[in-house]
Amino acid sequence: MTAKLASSGIEALLPSGFEGTIFQRNPVGGADTHTVAQFATFPLPVDVGDFGGGATTLMGPEDVFAVLFEYGQESIGRPLFARLGMPSHLAPRDFRPYVLRRGLSGQAGTQWFFTEQGRPFTLYVVIGAYARRVALTRRVNELLSGLMIYANPGAGAA
Repeated sequence: MTAKLASSGIEALLPSGFEGTIFQRNPVGGADTHTVAQFATFPLPVDVGDFGGGATTLMGPEDVFAVLFEYGQESIGRPLFARLGMPSHLAPRDFRPYVLRRGLSGQAGTQWFFTEQGRPFTLYVVIGAYARRVALTRRVNELLSGLMIYANPGAGAA
């Protein structure tokens, strides 16, 4: 069965075995907050950091963790966000152990900065085992095939 999540202009049709959440953190000290969407093949803890702190340590070798993290409009037009469109298909060669924000033995990751529908994002993905990257990349691509980003954050909201 496929679950559907939609909030803040992000819609996700989750493949079997995935769970997810889409949220914005409460602003602290007047700072802007932006949309964070997290997806995993294992139970996400409630206190997970934006890029998986507190979650990726729970991953097994068959697990996937993915984040769509939105940046502020001041990032539009910057070279880092020049890629137009969210990656729709990743290859096993895209995953490297040294890409991880916090290197955990055996895991690998990939990160892509892009602009979709006038909104700047990064896609950050961790797989549970570099040695299993071919099979795990297929799972990641299943997830990516069901993700949509809308120009208007109110679109796609359920």
